[in-house]
Formats: sequence, C-alpha cells, structure tokens
Amino acid sequence: MDYRRLGDSDLRVSEICLGTWTTFGGSLEEDAALAVVDAAFEHGINFFDTANVYSEGRSEEVLGRALASRPRDTFVVATKVFGEMPNGDRGLSREQVLKQIDESLRRLQLDHVDLYQCHSWDDEVPVEETLGALTEVVDAGKARFIGISNWSGDQIRNAVVLARERGYAKIVSSQPEYSLLHREAEGDVIPASRENGVSQIVYSPLAQGVLSGKYRPGEPWDEGTRAAARGDGFMSRYLGDDMLERVERLRPIAEQLGATMPQLALAWILREPNVASAIVGSSRPEQLRDNAAASGVELDEAALQAIDDVLA
Repeated sequence: MDYRRLGDSDLRVSEICLGTWTTFGGSLEEDAALAVVDAAFEHGINFFDTANVYSEGRSEEVLGRALASRPRDTFVVATKVFGEMPNGDRGLSREQVLKQIDESLRRLQLDHVDLYQCHSWDDEVPVEETLGALTEVVDAGKARFIGISNWSGDQIRNAVVLARERGYAKIVSSQPEYSLLHREAEGDVIPASRENGVSQIVYSPLAQGVLSGKYRPGEPWDEGTRAAARGDGFMSRYLGDDMLERVERLRPIAEQLGATMPQLALAWILREPNVASAIVGSSRPEQLRDNAAASGVELDEAALQAIDDVLA
C-alpha cells in the first residue's frame, strides 16, 4: 500500500480508504464488518471514512467497536456532519456542528477524529458560522483537521480565502464523486483544490460497482448485487446498455495490464496527483484485498489513451 499526504496537513493516508456508507450498521452483519476492518489493516489501509447519518449513526458505532482495540496512531478516521438525523437534527449551524461532533465521538469511542467534514453545502447557514464552529472543534482537540464534501470549486476557493483572512481552521480535503464515468470534479473542483493545498478523497470511484464489470449489457443483474437490491433508480445513469458496453470494452485493457476491472478503475483515479485516496466499500475481505492491490498500479500513456478512446 502506498500513502499520500492529505492536503496541507501532516496526515498520511492510504491510497485506498475503507468506506462504511451502506455496509457498517446496514447491509453487513457486525462480524462481517469486523472481518473487513481486519482485512483493511492486513493490506495496509489506515484510512476509514464514515458519517453521522450513515445507517442513522450505527455505521460510526460499528466502526468504533472495530477500532477499539487498535493503537490510536495506527488509523485515520474521517466523519461528516450535515445530513438529517433520526431526531430531525441537521445542517451546519454552530449548534449542530458542536453537538454532532460530540455525538460522533461517543459513537466512535474516540476522543478526536482526524478529519471532520461538511457533508454538503448548507444554503441556510452562513459559511462564516460553519467555519467558525469547525475551528472551535479543532481548537478543542476534537478534530485534527477539517474538510468538505460536494462543494463547488468557487465554494472551496471562497472558504479557503475566508479561513485565511479570519484565522479559521484550514480546509485540507474535498470529497467529491469521481470515477471514469463521472469526471465532473476535473472541471473546477480539482483545479480549485490544487491551487489551495486541498486534496481529494473521492467517493464512488467504481461508479456504484458498475466499473467492477459485474453488470453486463443485456443480462439480468445477479441476486444480491447493489442494482438488484435497490432497483435501477439510484444507478440508472450507469446501467444503460450503451454505458455497460463501453465498460465491457475496458476489460481487455485491464487484462493486458494484468489487473482486474476494479484495479483498473482505481488506478485511473490514483493517476491524479490531487487525489489522496479513493473510498471503496467492501462486504468481503477478498473484495477489499483486490481493491487494495490497485495501490501502486501505474497506467502508461498507451493505457490512458486506450481508456479515453473507449469512453470518449
């Protein structure tokens, strides 16, 4: 496993991050989740991503139990605040930021998180209020650094300038959706971040599993897959036959490189220097092992051109 520095911080994070969105406290039994965390450490993954809203807080609880026996300096934990909790709490007001960090730390069984992130932009709260509250969290020792998720390039630039002018805690990370099939972050988010010492921690790098190659054009979805479990609404942008046929044409490129389809997709993400880590979900240790092996895989110019030709 290779490691990268997270923005203008002293955090060194594994290129592959274990995400807990729908699995921990959700689709996975706890014993299975604990086995996946064990596999993460076995394969050099030190970075774990969660959020207060994942499985209504249960994700943080399961992750906390999984990490409880580990030395604190062996892992990096990121969580988030914004989404609506079962009691109706939501948003990025000072009250919510200060309340939710305490709730997250309780569930995680930690005295601090390494990275505390705004899960989205909050139109109802001045960004000054949010940045001020996050700075209080850092000053209190409850988070080492702060980050954002799903913010635009302009929102990132303005927040960085505001933090510099008013002495707020610096934003060191951005968490956008980014994959071979969803490249919007290249337009402004990555350039704005690169200019300001902000790294990307990207989610959905396998496009909800479509880039794993398990969905074939014209074939029904296997029982137990994400598409079969949820229907096609959430993933419909990726499940059309035209898109699946393009993904199929990536398979020979992966085979020529001696890589699996997920490894090809993850290696493509990691070709971007501004990306510090790619978040993957996993329900089985062997699945995580395959994803972790993408770290260090380099794509030459011929492979990158072949990929662009397929997806143009």
